[in-house]
Amino acid sequence: MAAFSKILVANRGEIAIRVFRTLRELGIGTVAVYSEADRGSLHVAAADEAYLVGPGPAAESYLNQERLLETAARAGAQAVHPGYGFLAENAGFARACEAAGLVWIGPPPEAIEVMGSKTAARAAMKAAGVPIVPGTTAPVESVEDVRRLGNEIGWPIAIKAAAGGGGKGLRVVPGPDDAERAYESARREGEAYFSDSAVYVERYLEDPRHVEVQILADAHGNVIHLGERDCTIQRRHQKLVEETPSPAVDDELRERIGRLGVDAARAVGYRSAGTIEGLLDRDGNYFFLEMNTRIQVEHTVTELVTGLDLVREQVLIAAGEPLSLSQDDVRLAGHAIECRINAEDPSNGFLPSPGRITSYREPAGPGVRVDSGVTAGNEVVGLYDPLIAKLVVHGVDREHARRRMLRALDEYEIGGVTTLVGFHRALLAHPCFVTGETCHGVVESKELAERAEQLSRKTTKLAASPDGKLQERVARVELDGRLYEVKALVPEPPFAELARRRRERSGRGAHHGAARDAVVTPMQGTVLAVEVAEGDEVSVGQVICIIEAMKMENEITAHRDGVVTDLSVEPGQAVTTGQIVCVVSQAET
Repeated sequence: MAAFSKILVANRGEIAIRVFRTLRELGIGTVAVYSEADRGSLHVAAADEAYLVGPGPAAESYLNQERLLETAARAGAQAVHPGYGFLAENAGFARACEAAGLVWIGPPPEAIEVMGSKTAARAAMKAAGVPIVPGTTAPVESVEDVRRLGNEIGWPIAIKAAAGGGGKGLRVVPGPDDAERAYESARREGEAYFSDSAVYVERYLEDPRHVEVQILADAHGNVIHLGERDCTIQRRHQKLVEETPSPAVDDELRERIGRLGVDAARAVGYRSAGTIEGLLDRDGNYFFLEMNTRIQVEHTVTELVTGLDLVREQVLIAAGEPLSLSQDDVRLAGHAIECRINAEDPSNGFLPSPGRITSYREPAGPGVRVDSGVTAGNEVVGLYDPLIAKLVVHGVDREHARRRMLRALDEYEIGGVTTLVGFHRALLAHPCFVTGETCHGVVESKELAERAEQLSRKTTKLAASPDGKLQERVARVELDGRLYEVKALVPEPPFAELARRRRERSGRGAHHGAARDAVVTPMQGTVLAVEVAEGDEVSVGQVICIIEAMKMENEITAHRDGVVTDLSVEPGQAVTTGQIVCVVSQAET
């Protein structure tokens, strides 16, 4: 690897550490960047060199192109690996790297631009003969267009951000009465996440499988696929569990969708690792959905069944090397499953649960891999995606892999924050997953959330609260006939601080009964929209405001029928956990 002596990774957390590991194996020096909020993060310590790219809001630090390029020059790096998220699919940054004399470890900017616009990508795929879901290949300009298209192609429909991905800017519209709210919400989220409010419309397929194809392409005209991944298990249109091979794909179908993936990559002159995402309906029809022009979060399962290091392939391709294997050389061995271990609470609508990790122990043993970016004492920052780690297992077949995953989940200990460990244990033991179904309607069900909470209580050791506060508890115990009085310091439950605040507000008489009638924020974040006004009458379940936290939109709803008073938030405002949004007073009769 004489082409590179040092590479800057323009990312954070587990993906930065994942890339560092491959670079070390190649004998390449590693350069990390970090925001002020990430000074104590594990990826900073894992690199050979680390540079601050703040000041400013933490998330924006990793989007500061000028500072990143200055840092690469300062460190003497020859190339930039963007990981995923942040600037990984930013054609402008790719061009800026090349203009600065840096090698961009990713696809050509032109391919990023075409595939980054979902409407342009759909048009390009249609022209290349790759089937697309029925819908538009150009942005829609009004709610009236949405209603007209819904009537033409049939309800329900999906409104999607043209520059979107990962479930961001996606709204399902059951009928014409829901079109206006969904249209505005999708546009708002597209603007917030991708600086592009354009949206398009396509038919919404009921209960399809989300099946994607891993592609590798070099600069010498070689393009191959590495089989498919099934990413059907999702919440709020974001992936939770991925596996390969798909339970619904046989050898014939694998060959067909693999060819479609290769054709799609060739159509845009692709180079590097990439993923063609598609939908597989109940009749076996496969439709192009989008292309992710970067390494995927779930690349791990493909690595386990192929024996390849996809980051290594990316680096070699960027260095001008031809692919290390041909299509005939690809062998898929066994079955792999990945569970995303997010800091989220499935019993509370998968709301983010940032905080400090007070205890941490990863599983190990045969066929178990953990890609993480944390250790005990680290903070899960509410400014970023809630992913803590990726737990991945490999088995001789699907059932072996499923049981191995359950064993690994049993061994995983994460204290201080609520995670999806219990949820995954409940899901992988559910009959729908055991039989390889889509689990439609199960993933976000109350039944599974309750089972996940039970499993979490059974296996999770008492851990400190996110702020580390302890309370004194005295108990009498008898040992060998002698009575002892034992004083223990035990962690406060996560809701204790919120309860104290509410009592204080009630004691001061704040808001004339706000302790009972107040609508409060369940997390810290930023207000994206306020759906009510002072004096409005609302009903239980009606949306009061929408808060963005850890890259997810969360609807804050009325807990009772009544009248809105003391409305205290507005769009763009930062809010903290337990902050009063408004008071819903019982309407006078």
